[in-house]
Amino acid sequence: MKAVLQRVKRASVRVGSETIAQIGPGILVLLGVGAGDGRKDIEYLAEKISGIRIFEDEQGKMNLSVADIGGEMMVVSQFTLYADCRKGKRPSFTEAAPPGEAERLYLEFARLLREKGLKVAEGRFQARMEVDLVNDGPVTIILDTKS
Repeated sequence: MKAVLQRVKRASVRVGSETIAQIGPGILVLLGVGAGDGRKDIEYLAEKISGIRIFEDEQGKMNLSVADIGGEMMVVSQFTLYADCRKGKRPSFTEAAPPGEAERLYLEFARLLREKGLKVAEGRFQARMEVDLVNDGPVTIILDTKS
């Protein structure tokens, strides 16, 4: 499982002309589910992301978590994190999980974050989305449960 975390001042997701989710300061998580990913992967990522200290304390050091600042999270499914571009010019996505399995794990991941007391907004699985964000820093972290 792969996740790209972006510390944001705000973020929103639109599907067509409708804004379906928005958050204030917090973390935008772009989540890619790979073939063979399972419960251990989402548990690891939920634990890691809910506690990751990427927000600045009074001394300007990254020492606070999203919960510490009362921030929000947004989770957006992004199978393209599994793009294999080694051959040719067109990416292959064969390493991404099948849609049914990916959706199940994506929803379970968001639920685990909520169980940790976080406010979590979601994109819409398999929808064509417009994600708008103001990256704060910028701070971008990449996590991979297989690394």
